[in-house]
Amino acid sequence: MAARLTVLAGPTAVGKGTLAAWVREHHPEVWLSISATTRAPRPGEIDGVHYFFVSEDRFTELVESGEMLEWAVVHGRARYGTPRGPVEAALAAGRPALLEIDLQGARQVRASMPEAYFVFLAPPSWDELVRRLVGRGTETEEEREARLATARVELAAAAEFDTTIVNDDVRRAAQELVSLMRFTPDGKQR
Repeated sequence: MAARLTVLAGPTAVGKGTLAAWVREHHPEVWLSISATTRAPRPGEIDGVHYFFVSEDRFTELVESGEMLEWAVVHGRARYGTPRGPVEAALAAGRPALLEIDLQGARQVRASMPEAYFVFLAPPSWDELVRRLVGRGTETEEEREARLATARVELAAAAEFDTTIVNDDVRRAAQELVSLMRFTPDGKQR
């Protein structure tokens, strides 16, 4: 694989994190970005592994100093963003890089790095997306409703991406993602 930034985005509960974890485990040559967030850790999440958990003040400092490649307020609540330095360092070192981010972030990256490859992760169906969100049990009913409202808007944006992968099976979808990340030095897909 050559060094190129691939951006993976899709609606809440579609399995972006699960897919990224599979890639991390099975393809160590791929560098995966760790986002910064102002939200509190969920059970089992570790600072610096799953996210960089930062205060509102620290997040504001990162944005104002231009250290964020992209950032957004997600679901009207917490801020999430991608620190720019580690992405640039991975690409400079020749490693293919993967960002797992939301739609707003993908749009910001497209504006600043249009050469990146943009992949939309879609659920097999709306009902399956709802089942996954409810099944994780990490949000209140109010939070689930907000996330589902956002998901409807995000699903409508699939056409903005270079390609779409349906997450009907984690292993298959992850292998398809890694396959799409492979390209020749002149930017053509293999």
